[in-house]
Amino acid sequence: MLEILQNFESAVSGPTRLSGLVLIVPGLVAIIVGLFVWLGGLGFRKLLGGLVGAIIGAICGFFLISRHVITTAISSGVAALASIIFERLLIAVLLAALAAVLSFAVLVQPYIETADAVAVNQSQIKSHDSTRSIQESIETIKAYAVSFSKTVRNVCSQVPLYRWAIIAALTAIFFAAGFWLWRLASALCFSVLGTSLIFVGMILLLLYKGSKPITKIDNRSSFYAIVVIAMIIFGTFEQLLLCKLTKERSIRKKQANKDKQEPE
Repeated sequence: MLEILQNFESAVSGPTRLSGLVLIVPGLVAIIVGLFVWLGGLGFRKLLGGLVGAIIGAICGFFLISRHVITTAISSGVAALASIIFERLLIAVLLAALAAVLSFAVLVQPYIETADAVAVNQSQIKSHDSTRSIQESIETIKAYAVSFSKTVRNVCSQVPLYRWAIIAALTAIFFAAGFWLWRLASALCFSVLGTSLIFVGMILLLLYKGSKPITKIDNRSSFYAIVVIAMIIFGTFEQLLLCKLTKERSIRKKQANKDKQEPE
């Protein structure tokens, strides 16, 4: 997987540079949205929950039901409404998904290098001598995404059953925890999502600059892992504290207005 990402980095940073719009615009949007979600996600959990539900619904509607605009829009709207109504269920699902991804990344590590070699050999990307157009840039990104998905499938086919059982057990435990500790789970999920968006945005901007961020992160993986964990912890507790203070101020303000309206 890392080899595919580094190949993509070389395709972006070298003479086969992608279009700036494909990297700069999504990078800036990811950073701005990521900061908002990282520091204030808990205070806007219904809005963000509806947005996340709409995105998930659109993806499921497009790939699983029908690749039609109307069907995708209906699926997105229904999922957004369900996410707002069943807020705790959404948080539980997000926390379970986070646990599944992290446990998968840890438990399948011994099988990744073998799968990498297979997937990279199957995906030879054509080179260009100049900056790609927007359409060519999108096609290049799609090609690397296909290679990455092939690698994931190769990894999954090699993972023994008992490791899948561990992943399933951890997913179930975190799903239950999301229901009972939904406020903490909400802050944690939004902090992880915000941190991820910030890092993705920074990587896209640095790729356009030609700074090879993926290679640098790989060379100092321990340092960046500590930075990510610190950001997640800070974002989680900052949201819990800020949301609590905001709620207390709102209660005091309502009580003060009520006292003023009462006759002496």
